[in-house]
Amino acid sequence: MSWIESIQKAINFMEEHLLEDITIEQIAQEVNSSVFHFQRTFAILTDMSIADYLRRRRLTLAAQELMDTDQKIIDLAYKYGYETPEAFTKAFRKQHYLTPSEARKKQGPLQSYNRLVIQVSLKGAEPMKYKIVEKDKFQIVGVKRTYNCQNGENIREIPLFWQEVNQSGLDHQLYQLNNGSIDGVLGVCVPNIKQGQKGFIDYWIATDHVGDVDEGLLAMEVPASKWVVFEVHGPMPDAMQNTWKQIYSEWFPSNPYEPAGTAELEVYPEEDPYSPDSYSEIWIPIK
Repeated sequence: MSWIESIQKAINFMEEHLLEDITIEQIAQEVNSSVFHFQRTFAILTDMSIADYLRRRRLTLAAQELMDTDQKIIDLAYKYGYETPEAFTKAFRKQHYLTPSEARKKQGPLQSYNRLVIQVSLKGAEPMKYKIVEKDKFQIVGVKRTYNCQNGENIREIPLFWQEVNQSGLDHQLYQLNNGSIDGVLGVCVPNIKQGQKGFIDYWIATDHVGDVDEGLLAMEVPASKWVVFEVHGPMPDAMQNTWKQIYSEWFPSNPYEPAGTAELEVYPEEDPYSPDSYSEIWIPIK
């Protein structure tokens, strides 16, 4: 089963169990995937977390019931997974910009999020430049934070993490420490297996460094792997996001590899990331 087929199967599973308290572990198990890789792939292809998708779909269906039935608002709140009518009203207003009572009175338009259908796009008009490399284990040094991917915390918080690093000047320190074979500052996404529960990642802003670790920085060994390295051309963040989507919607379905599920890298050389001529890379371990 390809990753595209797996995502669609997972969407179908979520739709069949929308009114149940399903977990990301159950969804990933349905498609024989690790939690880490499933949630990464889903977010890349859909621009939302699994929790976001479930919440948007439930509130879409709740709005339809408000319009089409006389069911009490408190009963709809419980039906769609909210412990109190107040929590339901807050979430409903955030999505629809109306309260449930206003929606029932048809006092404004509603925001409908339809069931997702994932499609493979094999255009061929935009060739992808990549190479396969074998690399021994290496050390990265930098800073890291742990994020919950189930509720979309990683999507919201990682850009803020980069902003802090850039404003503090730590990015320049990392460029100076860069003496390994991968040239640049790295954004490294690693499954976190120490939380006692699944669905967390460690995200590093770091660099490939040989030698001692500066005070205030952490170190991690990236294992020896076979990597597929993709070229990314164009200004950030769009060029990087578009390449990730192309990798999972076009490259993996067309090639005999699959992600190994270990650390994935974004590589940013020391240049203006917003320039139209900006160059960066994506490194994905494969098997």
